[in-house]
Amino acid sequence: MKLSIKKGFGFGLTSGIITTLGLIVGLNSGTHSKKVIIGGVLIIAIADALSDAFGIHISEEATNKKDKEIWESTFSTFLFKLIFALSFVIPILFLELNTAIIVSIIWGILLLTSFSFYIAKMNKKKPFKIIVEHLTIAIIVIIATHFVGEFISKVFI
Repeated sequence: MKLSIKKGFGFGLTSGIITTLGLIVGLNSGTHSKKVIIGGVLIIAIADALSDAFGIHISEEATNKKDKEIWESTFSTFLFKLIFALSFVIPILFLELNTAIIVSIIWGILLLTSFSFYIAKMNKKKPFKIIVEHLTIAIIVIIATHFVGEFISKVFI
């Protein structure tokens, strides 16, 4: 896989998972509404994917990359972020909401664990340390957004 596409894949996967899980957990804690959560995921899948792709585009331009590499990174970031974010809609559509939230968290953790393992092996590092580091960040996001959602529901709703 080309480096420019690998960058987009890695960024899209991690950002898509962390952002979407945070959104799902926070909206669930605040609203307990499938419609709100699905709407939020669809909005974030598009808006954040475009935003992150633009951020990668600017970042790559700042490092004097070739135009083709810049656009490969831009497009792959958008595509992979969109795909990974949208993958979380599936359990919400077809499962009872509390079950869908648990399935979504497990799905996100499995994806992050797999990619973290791949990164560790690619860089000839011990997978356990990298996996724990990456999952710790995801768990912090999940816990923080849960409490923010609860706070919002008590104070504003």
